[in-house]
Amino acid sequence: MPMVSRRAPLDPSMLAEAADMIRVLGHPVRLRIVECLEPRERTVSELVGTLRVPQAIVSQQLAKMRAAGIVRCRREGTSRFYAVADERVVRMLDCLRNCNVPLSGTSRRN
Repeated sequence: MPMVSRRAPLDPSMLAEAADMIRVLGHPVRLRIVECLEPRERTVSELVGTLRVPQAIVSQQLAKMRAAGIVRCRREGTSRFYAVADERVVRMLDCLRNCNVPLSGTSRRN
């Protein structure tokens, strides 16, 4: 019989913070933006070109994530460069990447 691992319950304040972050990230464009920002900072123009989404939508989504502390912005001349501000979002992307990997000996339910 396999041994069951018991884990300590998560702290309620940590759960609330995680839920807020998940709520902000709960939009496909925002997740794609974070994925684009994962390797390096980018300008809004670079994001628009990569994502093929209108500039107004990219700017709106960046503003929401900036307000939540997920991304940060720095100005250089007339350009604004965005980068991931909270590395936990990168770990969340990694979790999403690994959730799609089927476990051996199990079947996925739809």
